[in-house]
Amino acid sequence: MPQLHGIIPPTATPFTADGEIDFAAARAQARWLIGQGVHGLATGGSTGEGHTLDVDEFRRLIADTMEETAGRVPVIAGIIVDSTRDAIRRGKAVADLGVAALQVTPVHYLFRPTDEAMLDHFRALTEATGLPVLIYNVVPWSYLSPALLIRIMREVPGVIGVKQSAGDLKLVADLMTMVQPGNLIFSAVDALLYPSFALGAHGSIAAILTAAPRACVDLWDAVKAGDHARALDLHTRLLALWNAIVGDNLPACTKFAQTLQGCPVGLPRAPMPPASSAQQAAIRTALQGVIGQEKLAA
Repeated sequence: MPQLHGIIPPTATPFTADGEIDFAAARAQARWLIGQGVHGLATGGSTGEGHTLDVDEFRRLIADTMEETAGRVPVIAGIIVDSTRDAIRRGKAVADLGVAALQVTPVHYLFRPTDEAMLDHFRALTEATGLPVLIYNVVPWSYLSPALLIRIMREVPGVIGVKQSAGDLKLVADLMTMVQPGNLIFSAVDALLYPSFALGAHGSIAAILTAAPRACVDLWDAVKAGDHARALDLHTRLLALWNAIVGDNLPACTKFAQTLQGCPVGLPRAPMPPASSAQQAAIRTALQGVIGQEKLAA
């Protein structure tokens, strides 16, 4: 399996009206994303409403994704739980499926563990599962500083990188100056992928990639080719789309953007509401600016 890099969309989880997973739609989405030229998939993350999945659903969703991708791209399994015990349980549930890594949030419910407890959490997870781990640094009240992230990667060999989220490009820049060779920094600063890539980020795992995968691949390629005029134009278009989809129901809005491109991915899981009429209108307009009117589904 090649090293994780580039455009790795976090897959949405398609739910039916009664809240069950539509596994056929999930497989179709994986095929669609691969057809857009992406470099990997991340399943079970926040865009995929992974916090709502039980362990059996999580395992089947990852297993189906692995089967559908058939080794064409690496797959990352997302874990969003509130204890070391549960994180290990989920990691072990997919340990035999061949995933490239686990994407794991710090324990995040209300009370922040100490730095030492955070380090012990990730050490225990990597040792118990034998799988590489990307730290998904996203929860505001349980945020890990660049210094702590670098320390964890240095002291816990199984932690191979960080998905830096929550909109702060400076933290991405700080991490890029501190990261050791062999470790990976992925940007989840959806509004600022162009400067993230220009700073040397190893790729991105972010909702905007799921909403407009082909344009994000083009952006990655433009930066790698040094075509900054093209990159800036794509950034401007993608920023308008991000402004249309971002909100408390971001997964639902991302799903609507996919549906407009002929990839229906169902409903969000209650109590998250679907995209409102106003959100749908804004997403349609912004997406037209990214991919063109002729590529929008009726």
